[in-house]
Amino acid sequence: MKLSIVVPCYNEEAALPVFLSAVTPIVQSTGLDYEIVFVDDGSRDATVATIVGLSCLYPQVRLVELSRNFGKEAAMTAGFTYATGDAIIPMDCDLQDPPELIPDMIEKWKAGFKVVHAVRRSRHTDTWLKRTTAGAFYRMMEDITDVAIPSNCGDYRLMDRAVVNAILSFPERNRFMKGIMAAAGFKAAQIEYDRPERAAGETKFNFWKLWNFALDGITGFSTVPLRVWTYIGAIVALFSFAYAGWIITKTMVWGVVTPGFATLTSVILFLGGIQLIGIGVLGEYIGRIVAETKRRPLFLVGALHGFEDRNVGPTVVPLETASAARGTL
Repeated sequence: MKLSIVVPCYNEEAALPVFLSAVTPIVQSTGLDYEIVFVDDGSRDATVATIVGLSCLYPQVRLVELSRNFGKEAAMTAGFTYATGDAIIPMDCDLQDPPELIPDMIEKWKAGFKVVHAVRRSRHTDTWLKRTTAGAFYRMMEDITDVAIPSNCGDYRLMDRAVVNAILSFPERNRFMKGIMAAAGFKAAQIEYDRPERAAGETKFNFWKLWNFALDGITGFSTVPLRVWTYIGAIVALFSFAYAGWIITKTMVWGVVTPGFATLTSVILFLGGIQLIGIGVLGEYIGRIVAETKRRPLFLVGALHGFEDRNVGPTVVPLETASAARGTL
């Protein structure tokens, strides 16, 4: 049996030596054949040079160098595509995903579980705002989707090869990997842990990226936002009819009353705002439909390092051929 560790990287030169020195002894202690597949997502620092240099000390290191920055979800998919293990573990290189959990994950995998989730018991290293918004997001996703996405569970988990092949078969370009992993199903177990501080470097996520990440999850796995605006429109129309009836009744009983300009302006602005918000929600879905119909490659590989039997230049890897690309290694 072989284990593949998939590590997306973006400007992580400072964290890489620390990561390998911590992970390698733990993986070696499992007695499994293994590889560590780094995916450089268009880093602007010396991440690529650092990985290539470290591969001299760690022969199990592989590197998939993307042609530009495609985002973490695409980089993770690239890692799954080129990983050759019977079990795959995606993890970050900042050591906030504790490698000490790997032996326990493997034991549960050997016991028959196809997926082993690493669930955060506490998130004290995150800010109050991030903890609050993350909790609200997972509660909302639980309410509006048919897919059970484990709360407080990041990308860190062990997946059997059958699960990874199922994930690669999902055709969408706007990839919300937590949802796709959950949608794949299979028999799952959980391991709880306390999330530590980042070992080195700085986080690459900011509020705007997290907001877009949440939008990808909502629009990718639920049509509830579209349905909600049908109900809002019905409620506004009902109030409009009721108000019109009140105006007619008042005019017939008490006579014509000169309407107030402020009231009319407020109603027009309110309805205009409601319409624009509804159009914006519709636009989010239409934009994603356009991206899917273009069927552009999910990622482009600029170079491969450590895959001795492949010598490639810039490689186009459409998602539908991802499993085939993996099989040719």
